[in-house]
Amino acid sequence: MTTFIDSAKVKIESGKGGNGMVAWRREKYVDKGGPAGGDGGKGGDVYFVGDENLSTLLDFKYKSIFKAQDGENGRSKSQHGKEGKDLKIRVPVGVVVKDLKTGKVIADINEHGKKVLVASGGRGGRGNARFATAQKRAPQFCEPGEAAIIRELELELKLIADAGLLGMPNAGKSTLISVISSAKPKIADYPFTTIVPNLGVIKKPSGDGFVVADIPGLIEGASEGVGLGYEFLRHVERCKFLIHIVDLCAEDPIANYKKINKELKKYSPALAEKYQILALNKADALDEGEIKKLHTKFKKLNPDLFIISCVTKQGLEPFLEHVYKMVDEIEPTLIELDIDEDYEASNNDDSNYEVTKLNKNTFFIEGGKIKRLASVVDVRNVHQMRRFANILDSMGVFEKLKSMGIKEDDVISAAHIEINYKEGYF
Repeated sequence: MTTFIDSAKVKIESGKGGNGMVAWRREKYVDKGGPAGGDGGKGGDVYFVGDENLSTLLDFKYKSIFKAQDGENGRSKSQHGKEGKDLKIRVPVGVVVKDLKTGKVIADINEHGKKVLVASGGRGGRGNARFATAQKRAPQFCEPGEAAIIRELELELKLIADAGLLGMPNAGKSTLISVISSAKPKIADYPFTTIVPNLGVIKKPSGDGFVVADIPGLIEGASEGVGLGYEFLRHVERCKFLIHIVDLCAEDPIANYKKINKELKKYSPALAEKYQILALNKADALDEGEIKKLHTKFKKLNPDLFIISCVTKQGLEPFLEHVYKMVDEIEPTLIELDIDEDYEASNNDDSNYEVTKLNKNTFFIEGGKIKRLASVVDVRNVHQMRRFANILDSMGVFEKLKSMGIKEDDVISAAHIEINYKEGYF
């Protein structure tokens, strides 16, 4: 039996952009040559894609870290680096994606084939050929590629079914779904035999099919964690309507019916207001007089009720006819999710940095962008060093250093680069 997993936490990382390149044309018959460094390739994007052939998040139990391919660095002869391959992660239809850092919903994958971009790959850096101008014909610097985007996300599966079966433990939900569909849930004469949701596909006389979800039994106190609690109620939020199974042989079937509806209301008022078909089960175990009394009492609570026996199949035909009718008439439920409209899958702003005073005359600068800039700087090339210093100045690094009391000839360290501070030079 497949293990049912309906929530998972994953870490995703897009591909980082490839660095540009500093290169020159040196062919024998090319007059004066010129800059010929190519651009780096764009990093791969990360997508979630809805797949109706999946019904659980089990795969994410064994693999929770996903990374798209990095872009290649630029090459000589103005050749651009290859773009990184996109990563498409298949998830069941009905998955809601949340950002763990903000707690906000960023996507609702509610259709087969729906593709949602959750992390954009970094842009490739420009090679030195891109910086050539009439005044600057031999630029000796290039750009680093943009950093990858790393995010931690939570996946929550809300199964998409037309009807949801509710009822106390051992009310006969699993027996019903096994009789009216091809599903084979565990059935036994003790409570909580269903500990994970089961889906069954039921064929209508017209040949069309619809899906019914068998949800593990609720009991009084579920809101406080008693029994299986609310763990699986999310799977009936998208259902068109509910089928409430009541065990007529229970000590107080009416009280059981009211308890379930009370727990539904505690979980979600919208869920409690869903249309319900009431199915009074195990009629084969009672005499006609007892059934008539209970029918009269339940009729006052819900007029749409049916007397059935899942074991003997008594009353199933008119019950199913009404279910078929409701499947056609009731529109699918649209869950109003507060999706974060400001979420940016392409937010590559890593311009933040920190300055630390290591000793009385050495200051250390660290930050994603500074590290990437340093990675494409040749400390032997005065032009590249000058550009690096200019970029630090534009980021406000030198203003920060002045506020920390930097003095003439103090050392500025960034990655593998060291600069001696000169008053008025920066």
